[in-house]
Amino acid sequence: MKSWMMRAEADSATLELQDVTVPEPGPGQVRIAVRAAGLNRGEFIVGHGLAKAGTVKPAGMEAAGTIDAIGAGVAGLKVGDRVMGRCAGAFSPVAIMDAREAIAVPTSLSWEQAAAVPLAFLVVHDMLFAQGRLVAGEWVLVAGVTSGVGVAALQSAKAAGARVIGTSGSAEKLGRLKAEGLDVALRTRSPDFHDAVMQATAGKGVDLVVNTLGGTVFAECVRSMGFQARFAMVGYVDGVLRAELDLQALHARRLTFFGVSNKQRNADQRAAGLPAFVRDIVPALADGRIRPVVDRVFAFGELPEARAHMEANRHLGKIVVAIP
Repeated sequence: MKSWMMRAEADSATLELQDVTVPEPGPGQVRIAVRAAGLNRGEFIVGHGLAKAGTVKPAGMEAAGTIDAIGAGVAGLKVGDRVMGRCAGAFSPVAIMDAREAIAVPTSLSWEQAAAVPLAFLVVHDMLFAQGRLVAGEWVLVAGVTSGVGVAALQSAKAAGARVIGTSGSAEKLGRLKAEGLDVALRTRSPDFHDAVMQATAGKGVDLVVNTLGGTVFAECVRSMGFQARFAMVGYVDGVLRAELDLQALHARRLTFFGVSNKQRNADQRAAGLPAFVRDIVPALADGRIRPVVDRVFAFGELPEARAHMEANRHLGKIVVAIP
């Protein structure tokens, strides 16, 4: 079968369509006939830990499709089940998934919408609820709200009854997110939003920060935090991996900082968060309170074009590749 592979060099990653053997599921695994797969920016950035220079690996990290084979020891799943989840080699007609990661696709979701769920919304559940302890009525600041994770954070926070401030350099994209419940839209790509945040929150600052951008806005996000606020570091698309931390603010305001990444988690640790995700997020996906925002769907052979679309920052929400 034809499958997309990614070759990582010193400072770049290239995509190659190769002939590969159809894989068989091992113990605790299921094989998915993939119908759609989502793109994720971090996968293509050499040096971020997902792609190592000098390696070739199957491309794609999340998929939606039907189970067509089951490995030994798998219970509760059967051939023909519609599932979505994290998996390696998603840009392929079939992919192998840890059975513990397989999430039933709500009937209300299309394949493309389902493929937009796993990585973005699992990350969002981790940072908003598992670590962020978000409750109704709190303020959330999402720096870079128009990204896939940013839109998912907005939707999940609103479904939980929170209020959301989002930053973006695109007025058009911010306008479209008003329909998703964005309370305060700040058009900026610079660290200059503290005053607007304080005005929106009556001088108190936000309760939770989601930083998808990186070091350029780190200090400004800290300035915008209120008493006992939490800070989720989830991305650094700006490439700035260092920032100064105001220790006085950390101390006086009793701030909490945490990272959101699966890079060093083992399979058991990744799977441990699935039951809470299914409990907290999947019902909102099923009843329409959360509708995954799919910016554009590309054909299987158009993966390089889909990647270029993402890296040009032309998208709002998720980019998806359909698998015939």
